[in-house]
Amino acid sequence: MDVEMHLESMDLGETIVRGNNATNQSRAKAMIFLRHHINEGLKMEYLTVKNPHDWWNKLKERYDHLKLIVLPKARSNWHNLRLQDFKSVTKYNSAMFMITSQLNLCGENITDGDMMEKTFSIFHASNVILQQQYRERGFGTYSDLIVPAHPLKRMRYNLLIQAAETTKAGEMAEAKDMTVPSLVEIMAKDHISP
Repeated sequence: MDVEMHLESMDLGETIVRGNNATNQSRAKAMIFLRHHINEGLKMEYLTVKNPHDWWNKLKERYDHLKLIVLPKARSNWHNLRLQDFKSVTKYNSAMFMITSQLNLCGENITDGDMMEKTFSIFHASNVILQQQYRERGFGTYSDLIVPAHPLKRMRYNLLIQAAETTKAGEMAEAKDMTVPSLVEIMAKDHISP
């Protein structure tokens, strides 16, 4: 994927596409780039290949099966991903993005919605009401959910006001102290540092 992007940035992306109309000079530049950045053993193995498209296809044939190895592991990692298995939100977030990148690379389309649903689904059982409140908040992206920011503070304030309005006059003092914890605070409760 990096090679494709780099070739594209050099205006050589068409050299590895079937039926391309690349000039000989473009093909030569692409071959120089590919040979410069490939393992010495592979360079010797494909020494006689002169066309970047042919070389690209030979490498794809040789290594495309890796998706068959990566995909089941990435699916398993996705299935077993749990917030409480990480010491920090940052580490959870890194694992989330690594797994989704692997799944996307293998052709599985993981959206922000999928990542948010995964995060909601791993809330601790004691936080079901909080999970529902987060769902109702309608976060647009995974980043909005995972990063405690101003919208979350507004949500906590609105919930505090709603609680205060529905509380009897004698219980108003208790309602003042009521807050909805942030995702980071929930993780801290479950002994996960932010």
